Amino acid sequence: MSEFGKIDGLSGTSTAELLKQKSKAASGGEAFAEHLKSALNEVNDIQETSEKAIGDMATGQVKDLHQAALAIGKAETSMKLMLEIRNKALSAYKELGRTQI
Repeated sequence: MSEFGKIDGLSGTSTAELLKQKSKAASGGEAFAEHLKSALNEVNDIQETSEKAIGDMATGQVKDLHQAALAIGKAETSMKLMLEIRNKALSAYKELGRTQI
């Protein structure tokens, strides 16, 4: 084989291997989407719990003020985290859009 036929450390990849890698990447993307969806549902549940605690505080039905305050703080923190994740994802998407091929 000529010196240009093979690069050290790299070997040829067959079409079948490329298709296997593509299918693994696609399933990885679906797993990411499912994980993101479950995280959004979890944040939504935390927000609903917080809203119930705020309603209970407003009506005087709260039994433990400390637990209500913790639920509200947890909801605030989880929303801030989700917003930061969204901002980072949008930033990465915009960066990919600016990338020249």
